[in-house]
Amino acid sequence: MSTSNTRSPTKTDTSIPRRPLLWMAAALVFTLPPFFDSLAIWIPWLFLLSLALKFWMEPRGYRLRSVVLKLLFVAAAFTTVFISYGSVRGVEAAISLLVVLMSLKIFEAHTAREFRVMVLIGWMLCLCGFFLSQDFTTALCLLIAFALLVVALIQFHRGASPGAVWPPVGTTCKLLLQASPLVVLFFFLFPRINAGLQFELRPFRAANTGFSDRLSPGRIAALANSAEIAFRAEFPGSSTRPSGPMYWRGIVMWHCNGMEWRAPYAPRPKSPSTTRDIAGTGGLPVQFPNAKEIQQRITLAPHGARWMFALDHPIKTPPAAMLARGDYLCSVLPIRKSRQYEVVSSDSSGNEITAEERAEALEVPASISPAVRDLAHSWMVQNPEPRGIVNSALQFFRTQGFSYSLTPGEYNDLEEFLFRRRVGFCEHYATSFATLMRLAGIPARVVVGYLGGEYNDLGHFFLVRQADTHAWCEVWLPEKGWTRVDPTAAVAPGRASLDFTSFLETRTASGQMGARQNALIAQLLRSGVFTNVRFIWQTLSYEWDTRLVAFDADVQDVLLTSMGIASRGTIFLVVQILLVALAVLAIYFAWMQLRTRSRVDRVKALYEYFCRKTARLGVRRDPCEGPLDFARRAAQSLPNESNRIRQIADRYILLRYAPEPAPGMLDKFAKEVNAFGARTRH
Repeated sequence: MSTSNTRSPTKTDTSIPRRPLLWMAAALVFTLPPFFDSLAIWIPWLFLLSLALKFWMEPRGYRLRSVVLKLLFVAAAFTTVFISYGSVRGVEAAISLLVVLMSLKIFEAHTAREFRVMVLIGWMLCLCGFFLSQDFTTALCLLIAFALLVVALIQFHRGASPGAVWPPVGTTCKLLLQASPLVVLFFFLFPRINAGLQFELRPFRAANTGFSDRLSPGRIAALANSAEIAFRAEFPGSSTRPSGPMYWRGIVMWHCNGMEWRAPYAPRPKSPSTTRDIAGTGGLPVQFPNAKEIQQRITLAPHGARWMFALDHPIKTPPAAMLARGDYLCSVLPIRKSRQYEVVSSDSSGNEITAEERAEALEVPASISPAVRDLAHSWMVQNPEPRGIVNSALQFFRTQGFSYSLTPGEYNDLEEFLFRRRVGFCEHYATSFATLMRLAGIPARVVVGYLGGEYNDLGHFFLVRQADTHAWCEVWLPEKGWTRVDPTAAVAPGRASLDFTSFLETRTASGQMGARQNALIAQLLRSGVFTNVRFIWQTLSYEWDTRLVAFDADVQDVLLTSMGIASRGTIFLVVQILLVALAVLAIYFAWMQLRTRSRVDRVKALYEYFCRKTARLGVRRDPCEGPLDFARRAAQSLPNESNRIRQIADRYILLRYAPEPAPGMLDKFAKEVNAFGARTRH
């Protein structure tokens, strides 16, 4: 980098004005949120550093000039991105490379052409941000970034005239408002090529969700601090919350290896003979006496897997999903976009169990220690009834000094957990309890899902986060069938009645758990104002996901069918939309021309009326005479009216040639022309 002390006025090597540079920097800062969440951490920080250095370099004339240095920096960018991602292919690597090259462009830019190139790259970064995330926060930030880039471009071309800071903002708002009808038209009516507004081109990370086909100690505890949204749930037709704890069923695990469990590699549909089909899809009805049915509307965040969720026990399968063995929902295809579905659950699972399921639900590994087997056997001796064995096991967890912890550490085997350390999270208690039940001769399985959720009073929905991931056990009792047993509730009784965050706050306040955040911050987060703001933001985000992001081809088909234009074919629809768009543009341009012409015609008519008045007073305007020359000559001939003549001429020039005359100026001009010569006649 170097500085140039002499500059020729004919060269384009000039500094970029500070105001448009500030607008552009603000816009680029708003493109950063999705980069911090998705790209290597050094990339957004490099971007911020380049913006800060630009403001230090620009007033001093420093910039990146050397071609050799430029090539070296580009090579370093490719190398660093390759090291960070193992490749320069893929969406994240490509966007990272674009951000790094934009950082280098910031160091180099100093001409009008390069400023416009940076604005174009900034708009590309706005588009790339949607490749990484489509949530409401990201969309709002990118919309602001897009608008600020327009402001920067307008400010750059307006120059640095006094009072020119905020007019570009007003111009940008007008442009966006004028474009909004076409945006709405194309959003609702343009045919969808892919299945929705939301698209994910990058691979999903397993760490984004607490679900997989395996459950091992510590896997769920790692999500305790995750605020990422899993899904939102409504209860149509009900304005109140469901009574009792809400266990959202996700996946059922059958294969036991002590404290490690796994689900079948390929979920199998539930046998029709045990499926209650209230939707009329072919299953044989199974009567559940006194069963209570609960309807839910779930809006599921994309996670790349096939898991779907519903309250225990789903009995109605949504489209493109199946009810798998174990009474849990499984999507036919991986869920890579926001999905909304309705499901009905029952509080009863029926009392059916096949011989194959019984055998599978009693399998235990040979590696279980004798001490653990003796513990289960002692419960059988004490009370051989299944219900009695379950109660004895719960009493054991309740009275033998077990504690609930987010950081229980690692365990070598089940014996260490049950007889020595006795500290665990929900997965420790669910897996160990299910293994003990099998040792005691009771069929058992582990269920992984979510427990609870935060209720939003404003939007009337439950927000379930990844931190609410939970594991529990189900045992088969002859009189009740598959029955949920949550051993974690025996150790931490309040967990079932609260969402996980509220549960931790309650335990922290009671001294049962160390504070995870500053007491002042915790009090602020619990305040009514902050809670209301959070609920408003959650509701806006929910509306964004359900109204816009979830507007896919199916929803569009329903809309077009209701409008009566769905059956005419895609080509006809595209042509029709284009014709409507052209008609809207034609109407807009005609209105603008009419508005401009009507204003200009009235100004011209008033000025000609003024000229006729001066002619009656003895000063006739020459057809080739301009308004300033005529005003100067008329003022000399009519000294008593000189001030008014000059004022009328100035207003006429502004109204005739200024791009945006001040509001009300035309009315003032008309009054002055009408008043001119009145005193002379008297």
